[in-house]
Amino acid sequence: MTGATLADVLAAAGWAHVRLDLTGVTGKPAFMDRCARALDLPDWFGRNWDALADCLGDLSWAPPARGRLLVVTGWRDFAQAQPRDWGVAQEVFAEATDRGRGTEGSLQVVLALGGSDDGSTVRPG
Repeated sequence: MTGATLADVLAAAGWAHVRLDLTGVTGKPAFMDRCARALDLPDWFGRNWDALADCLGDLSWAPPARGRLLVVTGWRDFAQAQPRDWGVAQEVFAEATDRGRGTEGSLQVVLALGGSDDGSTVRPG
């Protein structure tokens, strides 16, 4: 798929691709709001760590997909402003990926180290 975006490649494989952009987020309420919007979390999402863990650990509320890739961008502001909460967020992401490992529709989380995944092309090896 020369010139294909990451989202194109994932969609062709039956995977859902979600970008969680945390640019400018420096507090937990804004973090939870961004998660709710980007992930299209259900109405019962309580905007706390336990509720986020519940939503990510059991994706039965989400549309079916072969797998799911969550790409977290712009996270450094939040990590610097709220290191303790950022640590909790990483634990929630890790537990959710561990819980679904090897199952249909499992979640994978990637922390982007710089730039953006928008419009970039996938170039093999």
